[in-house]
Amino acid sequence: MSFDVSAPALPRPRVSGTLGRILRIAFVGALGLPVAACGGGLGNLDVFGLFGGEKYHTEITPDVPPDEIYDQGLARLQRGDDEGAAKQFSNLDKNYPYSQWSRKGMLMNTYAQYQAGEYDDAVSSAKRYIALYPNTPDTAYAMYLAAQSLYNQIPDISRDQVQAQKALDMYTQLVQKFPNSEYVDDAKYKIQVTRDQLAGKEMSIGRYYLTRRNYTAAINRFHDVLAKYQTTRHAEEALYRLVEAYLGLGVTNEAQTAAAVLGHNFPDSQWYHDAYNLLQGGGLQPNENKGSWISKLFSKVGLG
Repeated sequence: MSFDVSAPALPRPRVSGTLGRILRIAFVGALGLPVAACGGGLGNLDVFGLFGGEKYHTEITPDVPPDEIYDQGLARLQRGDDEGAAKQFSNLDKNYPYSQWSRKGMLMNTYAQYQAGEYDDAVSSAKRYIALYPNTPDTAYAMYLAAQSLYNQIPDISRDQVQAQKALDMYTQLVQKFPNSEYVDDAKYKIQVTRDQLAGKEMSIGRYYLTRRNYTAAINRFHDVLAKYQTTRHAEEALYRLVEAYLGLGVTNEAQTAAAVLGHNFPDSQWYHDAYNLLQGGGLQPNENKGSWISKLFSKVGLG
């Protein structure tokens, strides 16, 4: 499975006025420890510098203006030095906390981490931005970057799908909170992809149980596919597998219902033709029981 990920570039903020250099005075003290274990008089006291030369000196270190730090980060991004850019943008938050530059730097740091493939760091940075600034014009973009970072870590269905679920949750939050955002269309597409991935995982487990003739466990998995991911491409196969599982248990009325619902919603599906032939081989026909959970589930969402 391949994932298409694209993140629109952020606009560069404009800086007006003249930002002067600010000088910071740091005092560096060096205290010597007495080394003589014996002796008296002022000699011992002088090791503490009480009567000697000056032991302190003043060091003046110029601060780098925030617009320069920001421009340096942008320059590193343009050179492809994403990790270096992330460090530069993080300096804005460190040196100018609780400022507009800190906010801009936090978002750009997230973007640079995402570009560098440091997805876990990007998710953490994005979540911090969202927590501190839940309603800024760029909050939707922070959510999008977090979701994209999770999306890029989705493994194949043979492995745990925690990242897929987290990506689905973040995309869903984005769509619900910022329905007019420019990222919504892509988020909705990725929601379908992640839902299909999660359904595929459930199907793989259900098929495993089916081959082991653990029909009850298999039915539970196929139930979850239909209850949670009914609009994915796996719904057709899930209904067919229910026919197999219920026939294996000898519960023919549920098998007939699954086949009937499959034929009603997907009449041209190969899965329906297979289900029909499977029932016919046992002298049965598709026949929907309106009281079945399968029938109720599809009627509930308007597909039955």
